[in-house]
Amino acid sequence: MTHVAVLMGGWSSERPVSLSSGEACAAALESEGYQVTRVDVDRDVSAVLQDLKPDVAFNALHGPYGEDGTIQGILEYLDIAYTHSGVMASALAMDKERAKTVVRRVGVPVADALVMHRLEAAKKHAMKPPYVVKPVCEGSSFGVLIVGEDRSTPPQELYASDWPYGDIVMVERFVAGRELTCAVMGDVALGVTEILPLGGTYYDYDAKYSEGGSKHVLPAEILPNVYQKIQTLSLKAHQAIGCRGVTRSDFRLDDRVNGTGELVWLEVNTQPGMTPTSLLPELAEHAGHTFGELLAWVVEDASCRR
Repeated sequence: MTHVAVLMGGWSSERPVSLSSGEACAAALESEGYQVTRVDVDRDVSAVLQDLKPDVAFNALHGPYGEDGTIQGILEYLDIAYTHSGVMASALAMDKERAKTVVRRVGVPVADALVMHRLEAAKKHAMKPPYVVKPVCEGSSFGVLIVGEDRSTPPQELYASDWPYGDIVMVERFVAGRELTCAVMGDVALGVTEILPLGGTYYDYDAKYSEGGSKHVLPAEILPNVYQKIQTLSLKAHQAIGCRGVTRSDFRLDDRVNGTGELVWLEVNTQPGMTPTSLLPELAEHAGHTFGELLAWVVEDASCRR
């Protein structure tokens, strides 16, 4: 019987999300017949895994250390097969600006952006509003600030002495319209979901992880050629960055009346959420894979030197 260590928790801002993902994955993998050990990751993870000697490490970590190449490097060093993307692709995808540079070169459309220290971004508008300020290496919409066109000053939260998301931020042109996402499983793009946040103005942490925080429309009700284009671009981004296993790419589409018609890629998530409200399990189910089958596929795909 294959012994799977499900790595979850950690100490990033996304710890609660990771614990929720990890528990859901561990329970489903046990139902699929795997021997499962739940590992709440701390800084002694290398010693814990050396003692445990699992056949596969299922990476259910989110955020810094879990999806930026760090844990992947530890698993390479220990020669333990692991799931999702490898060291380089994980590090590249986590850095939003470098990821955009790579995908732009293969024809994936992205929004204009500038990278700077948060204190610079707080002094004066780095670009004409509306724009979005986001930490260059965070996930789950932590630290994302939307600056409307009526704002006379940048977000003053950026001056906060207890700002927890790192000093380097990306200031990105805001693209109005719909929020869309598409998953890739191996070398196949799955469906496209439109995300309608309920209550907030965009897909923030609460919309992502609270019951009823957002409505998912699958398949997205957009023109067939745009639907197919999103699938093509998701696969292109996945391959250009060198991702493995499953990923999820996020997009904005301005198809409003009198809108620009613009479609832009925002980012690729190499560790998509696996919580009960997450998008990837839904997209996989829409493609004919149960949650258990999806996780079994991810485990069987695991390796080193990814």
